[in-house]
Amino acid sequence: MIKAIFFDLYETLITEWKDEVKKAVYSTNDLGLDPKVFKQEWDSRRAMRMDGTFPDHQSVLRDILSVYGKKIDNKVIEEVHQERVRAKAVPFQEMHPEVIELLKQLKTLNIKLGLISNCAPEEIMSWNTCKLPNYFDTVIFSYEAKCAKPSPQIYHIACEKLGVTPQESIFVGDGGSDELYGARDAGIQAFQAAWFLPSHMSERNKDFPKLTNPLDLLAQESIKSISV
Repeated sequence: MIKAIFFDLYETLITEWKDEVKKAVYSTNDLGLDPKVFKQEWDSRRAMRMDGTFPDHQSVLRDILSVYGKKIDNKVIEEVHQERVRAKAVPFQEMHPEVIELLKQLKTLNIKLGLISNCAPEEIMSWNTCKLPNYFDTVIFSYEAKCAKPSPQIYHIACEKLGVTPQESIFVGDGGSDELYGARDAGIQAFQAAWFLPSHMSERNKDFPKLTNPLDLLAQESIKSISV
């Protein structure tokens, strides 16, 4: 019997994209680094951004600048930080109606709902101002948990918080960060949320059942059996 469903956040419950273009972007040019160089350094620190090794966005920027001997101007760093915060707030302002309807229907089935998100602090500053928190019984942000998907540890933490076993749980995510494989390794049945994904990306996780629309989850046998 399924007792809990865990969801990913970005590109599952909310999306940064519209018509294959990012809804909001920001610039790091004022830091004085070539954009390609910055992106390479930024990407190389992803794991440490996600697991809380870096306590905040500003500390990541300072670390990158220090590698290249660049002047650390705290005013510029704060301006770039605020631009990123504003950009990351945009996806929270528009909710897919079927996502909200899915969460509502799952709550009527008395299924516990959890969120497991790989994120840094500045990426979820708008979480508490959107519609989603009211539906969730527990929220696991990787930077707070000090571990990130696809490590089985973060899924086990989530299960413990809801008092369920992995076998009593489902995980739904777009598949980024190998999260579906991580859920499976943790003993959790996983489904790919493909409703926000371009078709060429949704084909990357063929090992898992694909949900084209949010409400497709309700048609799964493990969920249908609860409502009978």
